[in-house]
Amino acid sequence: MFSFSLYRIMMTDIKQERGKSMEEDFRVIDNYLMVKMPEEVDHHKSAYISKTADKYIMKEGIGNVVFDFEDTKFMDSSGIGIIIGRYKKIAYFGGKVFAVNADTRIKRTLMICGLHKVIEIME
Repeated sequence: MFSFSLYRIMMTDIKQERGKSMEEDFRVIDNYLMVKMPEEVDHHKSAYISKTADKYIMKEGIGNVVFDFEDTKFMDSSGIGIIIGRYKKIAYFGGKVFAVNADTRIKRTLMICGLHKVIEIME
């Protein structure tokens, strides 16, 4: 089961490494792919995020995906597409998708789209 407290400890280490490339926003911890979402999730960034996450899912034998929205202030429909696409891939293998650190606006977007029915939105 996903341990949110363990995740927070690991992300503290990652935060200390800021000033890095976008590729470093993807981490594999145990069988979880941790995806640190950017400040703005729009169609310009969605293709890269989807493609890179898929690469990890297929190559690393990932069982679950965690999207971290701590820095995210804006997300359009392409962000929803990122999550749905990764959910379809990971669910096929029996995995789960989690959303963590979502502010009120991002949570509301996830709820309106009905994503709370297929992914776990952690407080």
